[in-house]
Amino acid sequence: MPRPAFDLVLHGATSFVGRIVAEHLVATHGVGRDLRWAISGRSPERLHALRDLLGRAAAKLPVIVADAGDDAALRALCARTRVVASTVGPYALYGDPLVAACVAAGTDYCDLTGEVQWVRRMIARHQRAAVRSGARIVHCCGFDSLPSDLGVHVLQREAVARFGAPLERIRARVWTMRGGFSGGTIASLLNVVDEARRDPALRRTLADPYALCPSSRARRPRQPEVRLPEYDDAARAWVAPFVMAAINTRVVHRSNALSGQAYGRGFRYDEAVYCGPGLAGRARATAMAGALAAGLAAGVLPPLRAALQRFVLPAPGEGPSPEQQRHGRWELRFFGEGPGDARLVLQVTGDRDPGYGSTGKMFGEAAIALAGDRGRKRRPGGFWTPATVLGDRLVERLVAHAGVRFAFLDD
Repeated sequence: MPRPAFDLVLHGATSFVGRIVAEHLVATHGVGRDLRWAISGRSPERLHALRDLLGRAAAKLPVIVADAGDDAALRALCARTRVVASTVGPYALYGDPLVAACVAAGTDYCDLTGEVQWVRRMIARHQRAAVRSGARIVHCCGFDSLPSDLGVHVLQREAVARFGAPLERIRARVWTMRGGFSGGTIASLLNVVDEARRDPALRRTLADPYALCPSSRARRPRQPEVRLPEYDDAARAWVAPFVMAAINTRVVHRSNALSGQAYGRGFRYDEAVYCGPGLAGRARATAMAGALAAGLAAGVLPPLRAALQRFVLPAPGEGPSPEQQRHGRWELRFFGEGPGDARLVLQVTGDRDPGYGSTGKMFGEAAIALAGDRGRKRRPGGFWTPATVLGDRLVERLVAHAGVRFAFLDD
């Protein structure tokens, strides 16, 4: 089989986060060097405008026109590249045809989705065909859920090295998160709310911590979940619910399942937002939990939702400014415990706002890592998580090129 023309194609490159990814790839890896890549989307005018915006270094960047609703164009796109990296969301509305095209062509694929219901549908529809074609499909390669999935991976790897066994429980705490949301992320969240409102069965699925795991008759442990303000002994502070725990925890449990229960059959994992100690921490946790509940309620009630969309929330294509991205940052701490007296704390940090500046860099490196392991001992086709298909290679790339740091706080 002839070698594809490109290592990766960034699809949806003119989206808000797509532009950030393209800027990172040009600045860090150039055009026409070791990495052969192109940009694609539905509008040739916007694609050429983006290439001009990227500067002289991108003058020879190839442009491919492919609309999400044009199956023939998507098939032609997939035939030309090893990896398609898609930023076209909400994925539950626009993502199905591209995943199907990649699976049919045996082309690897990654995206930024945080939509549990859509990931579950894609696995159910295409897993067997992906195994046959050799296509490796890797969802959730942005802030949801790379820091969570790789943080647990790194912590468990260290636990096995130090203690000879994985940790029985890990609590991820969002220590710092400074940055804004884009209209695309808001649109994806609201679409999940819409689907769940119409479908009671989907609401039950979304509540299942093992929703993305392969079916199993084995007994699974009951998972902890922070739903209200509570005091956390590990962090020695008050914590509040974390909106992205709904996807991150599911990805982590799928990683455990796909790795043959490498984290243990009794492994427990939860996520929450650190709010601080004492009365001030309790007040902050209460306020944050209340704001989250109010936001979800507003997403369900049409009048409140319309008002939010008109006056408060960013529209699709809008998001934090370049200055906000540069001054943003995030920090997660993973508290691991057991067996016995084993304890480890891992700090994972990013040097840009989590949703966009940092996500753009992380996603670009995930796509390169996926494209770069042809010829290596590699995972076969199927639906994988970032930790199970990319693992330490992606950790190394994030440290080298994406401003992400992993540090054990007891060292």
